[in-house]
Amino acid sequence: MPAYSEERIIRDPLWNTIRLDPTAVRIIDTAAFQRQRYIKQLGFAHLVYPGATHTRFGHAVGVYHLAVTALRRLRECGGVPDELWQEATLVPYAALLHDIGHYAFSHSLEELGSDMLPGDHETVSARFFASPELQEALSTLGEEAAQKIHALIQGRSENPFGGLVSGSLDLDKMDYLRRDARFCGVPYGEVDVDRLLQGLVILTDPTTGAAEVGVYEKAISALESLLFAKYQMFRNVYWHHGVRAAAALYKRIINDAVVAKILDAEELVGPTDEELLYETARRAQESDTEVGERLATRWLPALRARRLPKRALEVTAAELGDRVVEDWALSETSLKRSVEDSLAEEVGLEPGEVFIDFPAKRAMFQLDLLVERRSGRVERLGPGGLPGLIDLPRVAEELYTTTRVLRIFTFERRTLDRDRVLEQITRPA
Repeated sequence: MPAYSEERIIRDPLWNTIRLDPTAVRIIDTAAFQRQRYIKQLGFAHLVYPGATHTRFGHAVGVYHLAVTALRRLRECGGVPDELWQEATLVPYAALLHDIGHYAFSHSLEELGSDMLPGDHETVSARFFASPELQEALSTLGEEAAQKIHALIQGRSENPFGGLVSGSLDLDKMDYLRRDARFCGVPYGEVDVDRLLQGLVILTDPTTGAAEVGVYEKAISALESLLFAKYQMFRNVYWHHGVRAAAALYKRIINDAVVAKILDAEELVGPTDEELLYETARRAQESDTEVGERLATRWLPALRARRLPKRALEVTAAELGDRVVEDWALSETSLKRSVEDSLAEEVGLEPGEVFIDFPAKRAMFQLDLLVERRSGRVERLGPGGLPGLIDLPRVAEELYTTTRVLRIFTFERRTLDRDRVLEQITRPA
């Protein structure tokens, strides 16, 4: 660990000047944190939006900056009991470390499911917290700092400021929506961050008596801007057909590499984007299996050269009418793979070269936070909204439906019979 403790200043394209305190500097200088420089924030979105090469590193520093700013504003406003501020000291470092466990190309691999992976990125982050270098960086924060920070990241903490790290108002969303929009070059991610930060307040739950982060009623319109930005970014960027096609091919490559024992699932924890692709390609070339040959000669070169799977079928959730997609088609199940491979055989493709894709994000408009009304009354804003104040949650299901599209991708361009395929993978509601 370097023998210094001075602060550091970073220039950020979103928040301009970010000041890092000595503990943040020590954290950032660990190998575990530096690894995030080489993990793209949006996975394969850069194949559609060329500017989207920003990384988890910049995002993490941005969330740290927002945490420091939010705490400063809460302190300036007053009204927070002194004893609660002792719990606030770890929040900026939880914000800084909230993504440290991400797999290569960010969220894509997490869609493979728990049977394939050692855990989601928040669970896996415990392994990075256990590294001696990061433990040393956190040592000045107290003996149980690492465990408390990890609990904040997982949303398991009773820290009254925990909502800044994990929750409806977490600072993660405020940074990634604006940052992703900026680097993708789209106008969809505008969030009134300054108004949201000014509207933060520590409130007491009228039911439990516990203190937690909430907002003043006057900041509700800014909260709506965050929800709309999230809706637009999922519809136009995160679930863009090209982005989903690239993610589908990448997931298939890693899934089949693990099943064929070309990779071990435990080896998915730790590599950067390029490290994982390189190692998968190297081992595939050395493998004498059919899967190894397919990875080395067809799938990996196609991903590298942006020869992405094509849309053979595309149906919006609204167009499904009174039918719903079968549960088995929503995750990587053996039945789903069997249907995909059957379709591949029908259209003259290799096994694994048809992909059923119907992304889900049930918590897209999830709200669970306290609001202080102009009258001084504190109410909980939940899934149903607060009539007359914020009614957006009432139409959340309709908005969510408009973002979802059922797509069947084929490795090479093919045509599928729409009605027959829908009969296979959907059922009456």
